[in-house]
Amino acid sequence: MSQDTQNQPAGVLLVDKPQGITSHDVVDRVRRIFRMKKVGHAGTLDPMATGLLILLIGKATKISQYLMSLDKVYEGSMNLGQSTDSHDAEGEIVKEMELPADLDAEKLKAYAGEFLGDQYQTPPMFSAKKQDGQPLYKLARKGKTVEREPRFIRVTQFELNNINLPESDFVLHCSKGTYVRTIIHDLGEKIGCGGHLTALRRTETDKFHIRDAKTLDELKAMAHADLIRQLIPPYQAVPSHVLS
Repeated sequence: MSQDTQNQPAGVLLVDKPQGITSHDVVDRVRRIFRMKKVGHAGTLDPMATGLLILLIGKATKISQYLMSLDKVYEGSMNLGQSTDSHDAEGEIVKEMELPADLDAEKLKAYAGEFLGDQYQTPPMFSAKKQDGQPLYKLARKGKTVEREPRFIRVTQFELNNINLPESDFVLHCSKGTYVRTIIHDLGEKIGCGGHLTALRRTETDKFHIRDAKTLDELKAMAHADLIRQLIPPYQAVPSHVLS
């Protein structure tokens, strides 16, 4: 190992991802800001989503699997009565239906309660999950639909607030690998009127919180020494046995 590699900074960086760019775009920008090639992430966010993105700088990339396995908390908004092919507002509307006449806030909360606990979720076609080496979204853009293997997820909180039908806000606490937009889609299907995600923000990943994250503009404006101070040492980010 070269001395230059040994002297490179290493740690966990909390970034507040803006809307409209991919998580890989954020990684590329942080590479340029830190002037380092070795930058990874611990769980992506869709381009439409904002919020907490955990980046790994230098040798901290070795702990990515542990950080990716942590539970997440999201805040978001949804719209009932319309389903889209991507399960969110960026997709094309494929179905429009009237809301049930008797649907009210209490009944909507009861439907949401049915999503609590352990379950299997089928990944959406518009996702980066690969099948036979090809991302599903590339197949979806060609109008193709293939069988996807359901994955185990756990939802420990699905709280609805600011309900003003057909719209509602929500807070969701879930395990790794959960597609929040698919939960909203499936909720709409369960009610019988369809639904899609209109906004999403990740606020927490286990002990890491969005209030401690920096925007890309804030990072870009920092001196190098201040950038290094933003890094959480690996031994503070994960239990000691992960580093052994």
